Amino acid sequence: MSSAIPPRSLNGQSAAASGAERGAADEKAPVVRAAGVSASLGGHTVLRDIDLTARAGEVTAIVGPNGSGKSTLLTVLAGLLKPQAGHVERADHVGVALVPQRSSLPDQLPITVEELASMGRWRRAGLWRPLSRNDRAIVTEALDAVGLADLRKRSVGSLSGGQRQRALLAQGVAQRAELLLLDEPMTALDAGSRTAVNDAIGFATEAGAAVVIVTHDLNELSTIDSVVELAPPSHA
Repeated sequence: MSSAIPPRSLNGQSAAASGAERGAADEKAPVVRAAGVSASLGGHTVLRDIDLTARAGEVTAIVGPNGSGKSTLLTVLAGLLKPQAGHVERADHVGVALVPQRSSLPDQLPITVEELASMGRWRRAGLWRPLSRNDRAIVTEALDAVGLADLRKRSVGSLSGGQRQRALLAQGVAQRAELLLLDEPMTALDAGSRTAVNDAIGFATEAGAAVVIVTHDLNELSTIDSVVELAPPSHA
């Protein structure tokens, strides 16, 4: 099951809104809504009766212990895994960008940072088709957002772990998706990379995206609008 936690600021203090502020927040359009969602992997139920609503221009954080199904919930929200129970509703014509953990990148991936980020435009431009001037500008904007513009010609394999995570995030940002799903992008990052990731999240929400992020530490995020806490795994 899941439970809602009041929004928090970076220092962990409550960020409860006034009535007027809550009313303004309620006006933001839901991009994705999960209601009573349960899901299984390998015959084992990992999600039970989960509720989540992510709104345009807001950050929703997912927290919980290892094995509670945080990453699985992202795949359900992305439409890559069908829930056993409950349902997921996405707004019409919503594009989804799912950014995995950096461990998903092969060490010897023979492409540059710019080429990796450019893959984010394939959904709109078409696989392997030349990018338009506008597409290239969007890629540059995404690289700027994650602080990797100066490393755009570097091979992905030569990057540090934090830089690889930022390169993956640039690919997600370049998609200009209405729903941006981030799987533990802060794991093992130094302070500079954490700042860059927060800047990119801010860039995406300012553009109107709903950002859903899995994290182990809420204090790593500079902005949180809502939090969903997943229960520990059941071994019954």
